[in-house]
Amino acid sequence: MFIHRTPFFLPWLYSNLVWRIRTERKELFLTLDDGPVPGPTEFALDVLRKYRARATFFCIGDNVQKHPDVFKRILQEGHAVGNHTFNHLNGWETPKAEYVENTTLCDAVMDEHQTGNKTKKVVLFRPPYGRITRAQIKALSAYNIIMWDVLSFDYTESISAEACLKNSIKATRPGSVIVFHDSLKAEKNMRYALPRFIEHFTEKGYSFNIIPQ
Repeated sequence: MFIHRTPFFLPWLYSNLVWRIRTERKELFLTLDDGPVPGPTEFALDVLRKYRARATFFCIGDNVQKHPDVFKRILQEGHAVGNHTFNHLNGWETPKAEYVENTTLCDAVMDEHQTGNKTKKVVLFRPPYGRITRAQIKALSAYNIIMWDVLSFDYTESISAEACLKNSIKATRPGSVIVFHDSLKAEKNMRYALPRFIEHFTEKGYSFNIIPQ
């Protein structure tokens, strides 16, 4: 069984992290992790443009370095970007100094490829796998660390695309931060679920906005 809504006690234990955005409006905060990757990221961008939705892309620095044109398209189309470390590190298995250094490297690569877009410095960070220690959180206090309210599980081979969509819709509420993945691993489920997810909530009068920085 996959729990798509974040358990209530995690935001209570880690109240200094962002799990959901307080809002009185019908708005959602869609995020995509692990790109930019040619194919999945471009598909997600096409869907977002179709529905005039905006999202926040948490990018792996190594992928930005490999695919700068896809990264620049994210920015040019009005979406926000966040740091997802350079090598998609598991914070629970990585010493603090190495984790911070890897995050800084991701920043440097993202800054390099924002030339001409004049976007503000990246201040959003999401730990890969959602795994981060309290010492790492303290060391990265300059960032707004963004977790999630709804996890689609699109990357999980044992969940069907239909279940991915249905359960994500069921778990979503106003202000939810929702995670999909623009990665090859998640591509099959994401291509099915993402456009239908956005369409469902657009028809219900919701807007999709970037996470406040």
